[in-house]
Amino acid sequence: QLHLVESGGGLVQAGDSLRLSCVASGRTFEGFGMTWFRRGPGKEQEFVASINWEGTDTRYAESVKGRFTISRDNAKNTVWLQMNRLKEEDTGHYLCAEGRFGSKYTSQYDYWGQGTQVTVSS
Repeated sequence: QLHLVESGGGLVQAGDSLRLSCVASGRTFEGFGMTWFRRGPGKEQEFVASINWEGTDTRYAESVKGRFTISRDNAKNTVWLQMNRLKEEDTGHYLCAEGRFGSKYTSQYDYWGQGTQVTVSS
């Protein structure tokens, strides 16, 4: 059983940066894609970024491309989401999930963390 715990969220101003972390325990997540999703206020959950298990390939939502960077260290069982030049529309509850690399469908992911809140003010 895999247990995922996110951290690093907070209240920031537009233009600021945050780095989210997702730490896995219970077993290694090596061999699986890892993805960040988010759910904004009044919005459906949306795909943000994904990384393959080797850490050699990534996918991003158009809205965050060029501003966010996903990375992972399998030895540390950790995935990060570096978020730069944050915008108000980035506000939301950010969750990491293990499953099919690059998939935007939540059904493709078996394990989810509880998430961390990111609030960006103007």
